[in-house]
Amino acid sequence: MDNRQKSADSSGRGALDGVRVLDLTQVMSGPFCTMILADLGADVIKIENPDHGDQTRKSWGYSVVGDDSRAFLSLNRNKRSVVLDLKQETGRELFLELAKTADVVIENFRPGVAERLGVGYEAVNAVNPSIVYASISGFGQTGPYAAYPGYDLIAQAMTGVMSVMGEPDGAPMKSAIPLADLGSGMFCAIGILAALLARGDGDEGQYLETSLFESALAMSVWESTEYWSTGESPKPLGSANRMSAPYQALATSDGHLTIGANNQKLWHILCAVIDAPELEHDPRFVDNNNRMDNRADLVAELERRFVRKTTDEWVALLLDAGVPAGPIRNYEQVLRDDPHVKARHMVTSFEHPVEGTTSVLGPAIKLSRTPARVVTPPPLLGQHTDEVLAELRKPVERPA
Repeated sequence: MDNRQKSADSSGRGALDGVRVLDLTQVMSGPFCTMILADLGADVIKIENPDHGDQTRKSWGYSVVGDDSRAFLSLNRNKRSVVLDLKQETGRELFLELAKTADVVIENFRPGVAERLGVGYEAVNAVNPSIVYASISGFGQTGPYAAYPGYDLIAQAMTGVMSVMGEPDGAPMKSAIPLADLGSGMFCAIGILAALLARGDGDEGQYLETSLFESALAMSVWESTEYWSTGESPKPLGSANRMSAPYQALATSDGHLTIGANNQKLWHILCAVIDAPELEHDPRFVDNNNRMDNRADLVAELERRFVRKTTDEWVALLLDAGVPAGPIRNYEQVLRDDPHVKARHMVTSFEHPVEGTTSVLGPAIKLSRTPARVVTPPPLLGQHTDEVLAELRKPVERPA
């Protein structure tokens, strides 16, 4: 443990202690956002439909012991669950009473649904002007696509992301990682933190929104750059990089490695490591532009040499010489065996009252004094309804 880690606050306070979040979201984008806030210490109260709760509780992914799916368990730790029927007047009234005690409300209904339920921004702002109210939707609250359903797959398709995934001349392919869902959740968390900071000690909150569509598009940095630079739509490149070469996966004698010789110095070092001085000054590869223009030839020349040794042998040689490189691993190797994952606490677990010991990914944000933590398991449906509603009868304590 280094000095940065040793300075953690011994009281166990989180960076967002004292911040109360009412979470009206479900499935992935919103729950991912509120999980980040909860890991950082916010009191996240998950408001769920009393009949079935979050859609992912029973209808997504695998269930192992109880009814709640592992998809739900992976996104809802450190939260409290309250069941309220927002279609009934009593449920709406209780929600607005809770909103008076909250700092943040976040929803990911289709545009207009929160307003129809009586829990939209105007209704909440009327009872709590300091509220930070966040909406996540598929395509934003305005614009010609606003009413479209919010699905990661559709957002990836309509932003161009699927057009650049996969191998050259292959069928359109989505990113296996749901980047529109997760990206919108991360952007929303950033927006919430910015709005809380802008509020300071004053009483004026604000409304913010993110969308799956805009989040996926915002991540298309290299692709948009290529289009504006060349006037042509980018094409799929497999594992290659749009801005430099070689920067991709290459075959070895027993698998594949990744290599990032993305500047001229590293290119020269790479040629020395693989004992290929003839490539160093080959006109096809003399600089980055030429290497990108002749990428297929470059890959063929490199792989002809890389297949002489194993992945581990090459990675060791390349790293020792200062060339960025790494093996391609599967998730079993990463989650079960990787010593760096263990050292960085990226696999953790909680004790669930039904599921028992359950493994989950750990927080990726590392704060030295107020670290993110996995403290409590995902709640059972309505587990904290009585507890949270009882708190309405006493003031919410805020840190000094």
